[in-house]
Amino acid sequence: MAVLKKKKVSKKKVVVKKKIKIVKRKTVTKKKAVKKIIKKLSSLSLKRSNKNPIIEPESSLYWESKATFNPSAIYHDGKIHIIYRAIGNSDISVLGYTKSNDGYSFEKQLKEMAYYHKERKAVEVLDKKSVSKIMYSSGGGWSGGCEDPRLTLLGDNVYMLYTAFDGWGSVRIALTSISLNDFINRHWNWKEPVLISPIGQIHKNWVLFPEKINGKYAILHSISPHIMINYFKSLDELDGSNFIHSVHQDSLLWSTRDRLIRGVGPAPIKTKYGWLVLYHKMERHDTHRYKLWAMILDTKDPKKILYNSKSPILEPDLWYENEGYKSGVVYSCGAVVKDGQLFVYYGGADKVSCVATADLDKFLKELINSKALVLKKDKIKIKA
Repeated sequence: MAVLKKKKVSKKKVVVKKKIKIVKRKTVTKKKAVKKIIKKLSSLSLKRSNKNPIIEPESSLYWESKATFNPSAIYHDGKIHIIYRAIGNSDISVLGYTKSNDGYSFEKQLKEMAYYHKERKAVEVLDKKSVSKIMYSSGGGWSGGCEDPRLTLLGDNVYMLYTAFDGWGSVRIALTSISLNDFINRHWNWKEPVLISPIGQIHKNWVLFPEKINGKYAILHSISPHIMINYFKSLDELDGSNFIHSVHQDSLLWSTRDRLIRGVGPAPIKTKYGWLVLYHKMERHDTHRYKLWAMILDTKDPKKILYNSKSPILEPDLWYENEGYKSGVVYSCGAVVKDGQLFVYYGGADKVSCVATADLDKFLKELINSKALVLKKDKIKIKA
């Protein structure tokens, strides 16, 4: 009997030990999960839509069979209009169009190709024999085209800045526009594009402000090492021979920039506190992942940073932000305000389009109270 009793006690001890170990592991896991949820439920964090991805590649559409990402947006007459980058069978980047009434649901049958980059090789590009081919690829597109559109509704016109890649040795910023009436009615009568960055330099992530500042058009083209904006009485001044000079690999400012910052996201949004600007940046401990951050610039002098988020407002944590042509990427080109809500449209993993939202008033108050340090400034001037 004593032997049997010992065996029973021994078994109970073993079972109890195993149960304790399991409970401890579960408890630790839950604590970690709670911390993560608390971080993401702050007013400064964007809430992803449960309908994500909202725009996905359609194999039946030759021009977008591989990828539909990096969407830009404008809000007009109660509807949100989206222009997004698409890559199809030809491996050439074009721009697609769709729209939504609620900002979340985009019907497949509304999709159509809205723009492709028309290159004036004889005028704009040097002979390929005299230009070295660059190893450039963005979103799996190797054959060039138009990338990462930034829309701005200003007056009765829709302006668009985008990255023009010739498939060989030129990555430049292009500017085009279309009347709001034609845009809304899907009559794609875009103005002939003009390249506004110098030849022989790689530039991306430029945006046009949605209203004139001190009576002039304003183009924001760099946020590091400091805010850089060029002003124009008329955008016709950018005629293909007059360029905006910004930070690039051969400029004096290149070594002084914050290497973790990738550039501006959507066109600025005017708020009662200043210009809301979203931008892309990595973190030192996490340099393989693109994250979205926020800042507020002074309304009258947008070269002044008033507030800057001390942590990301969106990180690439979900599957559709990691399963694609580039893992660990949230990349926004468009944001609008609808019914007091901030809608941020972004590309996930360079393959699909998504949306995340926030209560604008709460978001702005949280950003103002974050008391983060402003971006590093530098007084060095750029040589043309």
